[in-house]
Amino acid sequence: MKIKDRYKEDRPREKLAKSGAGRLSDLELLMAIIGSGNAQADVGTIARQVLKLLQDKKGELTYGDLRSVVGLGEAKIPVILAGLELAKRYLVDSDQPMIDSPERAVDLLADIRSKKQEHFVCLTLDGANRLIAKRVVTIGTLTASLVHPREVFADAITDRAAGIIVAHNHPSGSLEISQADRDITDRLTEAGKLLGITLVDHIVVTKSEHRSIVGQG
Repeated sequence: MKIKDRYKEDRPREKLAKSGAGRLSDLELLMAIIGSGNAQADVGTIARQVLKLLQDKKGELTYGDLRSVVGLGEAKIPVILAGLELAKRYLVDSDQPMIDSPERAVDLLADIRSKKQEHFVCLTLDGANRLIAKRVVTIGTLTASLVHPREVFADAITDRAAGIIVAHNHPSGSLEISQADRDITDRLTEAGKLLGITLVDHIVVTKSEHRSIVGQG
């Protein structure tokens, strides 16, 4: 999707002004820095090229690297390099873990794996998929009426989260995904779209195993 085709409030700079930089993904942050595209490439395409370079070079970009990006004007290259250097000088390593896979999320769920009742947990994440907070939302038999989107997203909104991962345990030991599990996942996905907070995953855990629901249909 081109930047001009987005709703105004979903454009990176407008989203940053309204919700803060922490709500933006890496790609959106680069789009906010670059600002606009040109006849050679739209801003999203340019930002994706820069992000790939950042990932390939592990953040160590040179002027020459950025000159290879199609559509990136000479005026924007110093802005990007200066921003990276300033971040390095003032960056403080966060003690919050990066949750970039279901396995990383499961590492935080040890406390609910052996519970006799179902515990529904929400992990709120910033734009870099770094953990903001972990909370138990409900305890009891999991039903669509028990787990309401407003209860799940209330703290996520307060945290100014960009995404959430939800999880619950199956005391029975079975990893079978019930219709209630799927219904809750669908409701949270749709609610997240309206709020601009992505449901990254819904994970079911037992004492020794786990299973991801999102993306499995």
